[in-house]
Amino acid sequence: MQEYLAASEYINWQHPSIVEKAAELASGAASLLDMVERCFNFVRDEIKHSSDYQMNPVTCRASDVLQYGTGYCYAKSHLLAALLRANAVPAALCYQRLALGAEGPPYCLHGLNAVHLEEYGWYRMDARGNKPGVDAGFCPPLEKLAFPIASNEEQDIPGRWSEPLPEVVKALTAYATIQEVYANLPDIDPKDLVALAS
Repeated sequence: MQEYLAASEYINWQHPSIVEKAAELASGAASLLDMVERCFNFVRDEIKHSSDYQMNPVTCRASDVLQYGTGYCYAKSHLLAALLRANAVPAALCYQRLALGAEGPPYCLHGLNAVHLEEYGWYRMDARGNKPGVDAGFCPPLEKLAFPIASNEEQDIPGRWSEPLPEVVKALTAYATIQEVYANLPDIDPKDLVALAS
């Protein structure tokens, strides 16, 4: 589990602002599940999705997502992982491949999290932020993700990552505005998914 508790460049949970917010969210929690839900709800509801709100700057590092209060789904997943790891809870990054519109192509990656809960094992949750048509929640053991897989070309990418995928980091660090990121959202060809998960 150590890799899912580690601090790194983008999941920089040892940053003072992350440590402080993680402690604030944990304070008074009735249980570990309550604390995890508090972290999830904070990122889902208080950190604005960059595209939904058309908010710059582009963020990638967890501390920047917290500082600016905005991020794409990937960046929000980095913050949630950091808050959970700061509270000594193993947290991973997960991905889906989804149609960008009602149905694809084009397709893009979507970022979410998995948390390791003693009662349930690994549990996926999606803090991208709710809006009309999107109602993600924290209700283990039931998964309540933002987006169902709706076609053969869309996929839940198997596996869990301790660090963001290089394609995600590139998208969030190579462009100056969220509009440029949206025009260059990361994607992975289905034939490469097997190798990615191995």
